[in-house]
Amino acid sequence: MTYIAKYHYAELQASRKIVIFLFLYFISIGTTAAQNNAILNFTSKEHSITSSNLGQDLRLQIYTPPSYSKSSREYPVLYILDGQRYFLSGVAIQTAMRSPRAIPEMIVVGIDTHQTVRRTLFGDEKENFTNFLVNEVVPWIDSNYNTNKERVIFGWEAAAYFLSELILQKNEIFDGAILTNGGYASKDKVKEFTSDKEVYLFIANSKKDIYYISSSDAFSEILKQNAPKNLRWKYRLFNDEVHESLAHLSMYKGLKYYYHNYNALVFESIEQYVDLGGLPYLTSYFEKRAARFGMDKKIDDATKNGLIWLAWKRNNFEYFSFFMEEFKDVLTTQRYASGYWQNRFGNFYLKHKNYKKAIHYFKKGLTKYPNSRFEKQLREGLKSAQTKG
Repeated sequence: MTYIAKYHYAELQASRKIVIFLFLYFISIGTTAAQNNAILNFTSKEHSITSSNLGQDLRLQIYTPPSYSKSSREYPVLYILDGQRYFLSGVAIQTAMRSPRAIPEMIVVGIDTHQTVRRTLFGDEKENFTNFLVNEVVPWIDSNYNTNKERVIFGWEAAAYFLSELILQKNEIFDGAILTNGGYASKDKVKEFTSDKEVYLFIANSKKDIYYISSSDAFSEILKQNAPKNLRWKYRLFNDEVHESLAHLSMYKGLKYYYHNYNALVFESIEQYVDLGGLPYLTSYFEKRAARFGMDKKIDDATKNGLIWLAWKRNNFEYFSFFMEEFKDVLTTQRYASGYWQNRFGNFYLKHKNYKKAIHYFKKGLTKYPNSRFEKQLREGLKSAQTKG
């Protein structure tokens, strides 16, 4: 086995280990069995592009989500540079992030740029590589797959430097870029940035990455000082990571940043809900989400449930009562169709001496869900509420 072959074999084995780690990690934060199976048994296609811009063949690895073959809808695309390293991670991360629904299903495209050529492609030949991406790869993907023309691109180390300028200059092609362990664009390049839409840029590094942290810091300062209009950017340090390990976490965090308003809203406290603006804030959030992603502008059930449960768990009866009335439509959903929830609600109202409401929920539990395992508690609660009321 040649040195280069040994290098690529070791690189592939390292990538597989990372994917196994990511798979186990995402199991621990709540992925479903079906999604776990999808991560382990996913299929992808390969396509070799003979590039007229680069004068060589480059391999694409292409993943489509499980619903793709059964749906006519269009999908966003995650492009991954150094696909030989990070394609498998991209598939695992975007699949796992579907539970909870933090991001939409995505097509994932890995562009292989092996060690022997990657620095040249991202450096001396960056103009040719840009033309390859913009004029060959993206049009081919759009022509052969159902895409919605929303594109996010990821790059590590040398690729991060390449993307720093690309996202500033080609934002009509890419809507967001995730840069890790490197990245820099000059003050002049930043000042030249123009866009009629919001463009997203996520930059990540670690103080332990002694090779490239100085340029990431400098890039952040230039962005801070110039505040380009319509460039939504963030710089994060993850100092537990090193140069070789940060990329996978950065991809996860970068996708979360790009899709920051895709998921349901979750609050840590009633105070946070109030400080952000309460009900008007909720209304505005979901209207903006609908405008960006074409989703329903109504406050979704997950957020309604979360606020009801938050007030209940924090023993805040004032806001519990408010949410129960404001979001009463969600109480008719299948989630609450059980003696368990009627008993929970009844006891909370009983605890706070609203006997009328307590009686209502205890009776509802006994009437609609007879012979449930909560029957005894429901009867005891009803008797207590009637006696005290």
